[in-house]
Amino acid sequence: MAKGYRRVDRDQPFLFPPDMRQWLPGGDPVWLVIEAVSLLDTSAFHARRETGGAGAAGYDPDMLVTLLVRAYANGITSSRRIERLCARDVAFRVICAGRLPDHVTIARFRRQFAETAAGLFAQVLVLCARLGTGQAGTIAVDGTKIAASAPEDANRAEEGLRKLAAQLAAKHAAADAEEDALFGAGQRGDDDPGDPRTRRERVAAALASLERERAAREAEELAAAEQHLQAARAGTPQEGRPPAAAELEAARIRLEKETAACRARIDDRERRKAAGQPARRRPVPPEQSSLVRRARQKLDRALARDAARQAKQEQKAPAVRNVTDPGSRLMPVRGGGFIQGYNAQNVASSDGLLIATRLTSDTTGTPWHEPMISDAIAAAAAIAAAAGTGQAAGLVLADAGYLSRANLTCGGPDRLIATGKHRDLEKRARDTAGSQDGRRDPDGAAAAMTARLATPEGITACRQRGRIAETPHGRIKHNMRLRQPSVRGLHKAAGEWTFACAVHNLMMAITSGHLTTWALATYPG
Repeated sequence: MAKGYRRVDRDQPFLFPPDMRQWLPGGDPVWLVIEAVSLLDTSAFHARRETGGAGAAGYDPDMLVTLLVRAYANGITSSRRIERLCARDVAFRVICAGRLPDHVTIARFRRQFAETAAGLFAQVLVLCARLGTGQAGTIAVDGTKIAASAPEDANRAEEGLRKLAAQLAAKHAAADAEEDALFGAGQRGDDDPGDPRTRRERVAAALASLERERAAREAEELAAAEQHLQAARAGTPQEGRPPAAAELEAARIRLEKETAACRARIDDRERRKAAGQPARRRPVPPEQSSLVRRARQKLDRALARDAARQAKQEQKAPAVRNVTDPGSRLMPVRGGGFIQGYNAQNVASSDGLLIATRLTSDTTGTPWHEPMISDAIAAAAAIAAAAGTGQAAGLVLADAGYLSRANLTCGGPDRLIATGKHRDLEKRARDTAGSQDGRRDPDGAAAAMTARLATPEGITACRQRGRIAETPHGRIKHNMRLRQPSVRGLHKAAGEWTFACAVHNLMMAITSGHLTTWALATYPG
């Protein structure tokens, strides 16, 4: 007998089972996410919600956290898309138990990540540690660039920011005068949704950021220059080339000292002759002294370098700030070019968990090596306490972007910081003894690291760095599709990035098999 078709009856009630727990199979990851969030301390989220009084009941923060964990794990960050999926997707509908929050509720709840995401990240890390993940014996620090929610053409130099600030101030003064004429002095009309006062504040923040950065840079340069000049005046010049701000003055001081010493020798001989004392050999005049000539040549070179620096400074593109997101910066990326964004610094464990994370506006990771390792040491101690293993951070791996004398010599665990590309390390180790510049590596720290990286043990350890450090970045930016935060401002964007890292760790525990229904049922927390 020929087969027919199954009946399509859209009027039939209860196409879904009446019990929501039967809508998804028992092994679906959604149940694990729901159970895992229920084990976390979410009091920080509850403390920011208002309950009691008149009005409709709010949405449970635990449900909203679970909803956003599911959304971010699947690469969905748009609050409007999450709202639609709550109505259309079975897993999302199960999470919110049929009570569908709108996109405004979701977006407002997400704003608090700037204050609450760090605590959630720490709790997820402890949960993962108690379930057997988080091997902190060998860790790796690395950075990755993410785009900001701001266009590149919104960047302005200091002069442009001042003009824009003046234009906005004049515009607002005219608007205030018009409102005073309509509503009376001190009165306002209805708030305009497109009120540009926020833009004015962003312009002011961008201008203040530029001024602070310039003042800090100038103060640092002046302090270093003054320290070098004081040593030069005292007759105990420091080793190496002086700071750029002190080079010209240091050369003048040296020329003056050599010239004065030459003249002092001549005067001393004349005094001896006048007193009838034995006179020393006639000293050469300053213009014939080899020491004075060398000092004068050094001054001429310093003058030429100073002129070249000034010309280069005039040609150099001025520092800019973004008026849409003053916290973001133009970040260089691989392959050339720039993006308007942030630089995320992460420390990963050997089994793929992110144990420390910070979102920064620095274009390089060099100044963040020591702070990130400090965070990692604290996280490793928390992991060891939660797992009961006593394991601490043993070896830190980093690429050449973190190479500096300060990072090589600062305290903390043992480290391997690349001094170049892996294929060049052995050649550089052979050439170090003959080519190392003592001025750039006065204590030989870089040379010692280069030699260590060329050993079989160093090569073996460094081969792990890419797998450990860069794999989490690929998962977050490719699998979770978080290449751009949905909020603006460094503080808020950092909260969203930290939340995404917590989601990454939770999903790592699920996909690796450590986070199961049995494990959660026997969770020691």
